[in-house]
Amino acid sequence: MDGPGSWDGRSAEEVLYEARKALYVMVGFIAAIWAVQVVNWATDYRLSTHFGIVPRNVGHLGDIVSAPFLHYSWQHIESNSGPLFVFGFLAAYRGVRKFLMVTLIITFSSGLMVWFAQGNSNTVGASGLVYGYFAYVIVKGLFDRHLADVLIGCVMALSYAYLLTAALPGVPHVSWLAHFGGAIGGVLAGWLLRERGAAALASGGGGGEQIGDGGLPDTKILSQPTKDGGRKSAKGGSLPGSPRSDLMKELDDLGL
Repeated sequence: MDGPGSWDGRSAEEVLYEARKALYVMVGFIAAIWAVQVVNWATDYRLSTHFGIVPRNVGHLGDIVSAPFLHYSWQHIESNSGPLFVFGFLAAYRGVRKFLMVTLIITFSSGLMVWFAQGNSNTVGASGLVYGYFAYVIVKGLFDRHLADVLIGCVMALSYAYLLTAALPGVPHVSWLAHFGGAIGGVLAGWLLRERGAAALASGGGGGEQIGDGGLPDTKILSQPTKDGGRKSAKGGSLPGSPRSDLMKELDDLGL
């Protein structure tokens, strides 16, 4: 059981330290996409035109990394910024390093889904990340077996359930494939980056190691050898205290 002042086995100070870093990261991320938006708007959205995802165009394959930083209008970036900050922070507050890996997985999952399956269009926007973080926040508590994160995921799922409507086909001017691909990436990241302790518990405990005396892995208990190299057991293996064992002992003492 967790001790007083702990949060799923971590001290309150550790949680606050990581949460502070997550806050700085997300503030910086939001500031970056808004700075890019200013430049994009000033150049008549040429950045979106040149660095958006063009499906099945090999020359634009690398743009799956730049597309999340670009938007086509002020309304577009405004609609993404709020959920991006909330879900991004909740995805990052347990560790910024893991969050960077989560972001990479979601970016490629969403971008590749658009690049392979989208129709003839140019796709930009951070909404793939929004849906990826959303899915990650919902599932990571289950994969890591953290009660607090399970509760956070349930609250987020109920509060932002309306986002699921934009992940369905038929919404005009919205790339549902980017949203769907991002959500797949979020679930995948939650599974691939789950904590090892939870993975071992899910597999039955101990990670398949054999535990012997003292709790050491792969420990085997061996019998102690006799002083004479095992000659007594070789000469009949009689029980101690029997007449035959006494005779064998006397012969052994005589060197026979």
